[in-house]
Parts: sequence; structure tokens; C-alpha cells
Amino acid sequence: MTKATAELLSIAAEIAREGGALAAKRRAEGVSVAASKSSEEDIVTLADREVETHIRSRLAELRPNDGFFGEEGARGSSESGLTWVVDPIDGTVNYLYGIAFYGVSVAVVEGDPDPLTWTTVAGAVMNPILDELFTATNGGGAWLGNQRLQVNMDVPTHLALVGTGFAYSSDVRGIQADVLTRLLPQVRDIRRVGSCSVDLCSVAAGRMDAFFERELSPWDHAAGSLIVREAGGHVGGFNGSPASSEMLIAANPDLFVALHNILQA
Repeated sequence: MTKATAELLSIAAEIAREGGALAAKRRAEGVSVAASKSSEEDIVTLADREVETHIRSRLAELRPNDGFFGEEGARGSSESGLTWVVDPIDGTVNYLYGIAFYGVSVAVVEGDPDPLTWTTVAGAVMNPILDELFTATNGGGAWLGNQRLQVNMDVPTHLALVGTGFAYSSDVRGIQADVLTRLLPQVRDIRRVGSCSVDLCSVAAGRMDAFFERELSPWDHAAGSLIVREAGGHVGGFNGSPASSEMLIAANPDLFVALHNILQA
């Protein structure tokens, strides 16, 4: 790992921890919905906005020439070729209800903030409730604290524990439910945790064998996808395309192919 990459990872980890601490503090004080976005179910809390503002402010101090691309609308152009892609609270509905699975996701990418073209340099996902910090760098492995991560290998499809998520659109959720009825008899079981970044880290840590979801945004998987890849997994979409809003599948390479073929069919 180069000194520059190590510095970027250190910043990502530090800021993810700070964001997680702030989110947990605000959750303990009580949460209220600030607004809805794409639908009534797609909510944002005041804490989402406050955590993103804090992260952007800290990055402006530490990396003033880098760009910024946040879920809650904050944008900043890049002079360095690097952009920070941030989900301040990934799993806001879990956060609202006090369910202990949400993450603060911080990634730094080379190129435009577009998962079809970017190269992720470093990323961190913090789950403050479990006090777990997942990190990775491009070519440097994936880690949970000081423990190096490895996806589960040699998993036959019928024994795979598969995570997924659902879109906010009721029409799309109906289609996704139909897909699940076809997939469920072919795998061990399905899990729906409610936070894409935490789900991807769970695949990297061997807590699930695979994950797939449609309708994702770039900030949902910027850090988590890198963590899976650096843990020996494969992350992509259909027919060799990169992961995108059309489809993201994450698993070990063999299980990826099997799941890809089932989902595409």
C-alpha cells in the first residue's frame, strides 16, 4: 500500500467512526423524520443531514481539493481527480426504528462519481451499534478491525444464504417479491437486513454467502463493493457489466455465476 493510499484509508476510517458516533448520539436523543424523498417510505432524518454535513466539513479541512458526492444532496467538484462518495446513514428505516443494522459508508474513488467508470481507492463502513469498522483498499485486502476478511468459498447454490434488499417503489417491490418466490426454493434461505453497505460487509466477513439488489444508488455500495472484492468476492451486474442501479450481485466467483444465471432468468 502506498503512503498516499494509506492516508486516504486512514481518513475514510476516521471520518466513518466520527459519523457513526454522531449518528448513534442523535439516535439516543430521539429521531424524527425530516422529509420523504422518492416515496413516503423513502425517508430522511435530521441526523442523516447532520452526519453528511459533518463528514463534508471534515473532508473539506483534510482534503480541500477532492470532490464530494453525498446521498443527501451535497456535491463538490474535484480538482485532484478523487471524489468522496458518502452515505451518512445507510439503513435509515432501521435507524428510525432502533434496529441495530445501519452503517456510515465512506469511500474515495478515482474518476467521476459513477460506478460504471470509477475506481474505488479506499473505503470504510462503520456500524456504530456493533462498534464494527470494515475497511479496504484497492489491492490491500479487506479488514474488520485487525482481522482480514475472506468471503465464503465453495458454497453450492442450494446451501447459500443470500441477502437482498427492496426498492422503495411499490411496483418494483412487487416484481422483486416475484423474483424471491422463484429464488427461495433454490437456496438455503434469504435475509433482508435493510442496509446495503452492512449486507456487503456481511458477505465479505462470511456472515452471508451472497447479496443482490436492484435500484441501488452509488453511495449505497461504493465502499461495500470494494470490501467484498478485497475479501476475494466478485461484484458486478448482468452480463459482465459493473454493478449499477440495474443490478448488483456480490458473492464468491462461482456462486456469483450461479446466482447471476438464476436472477437473469
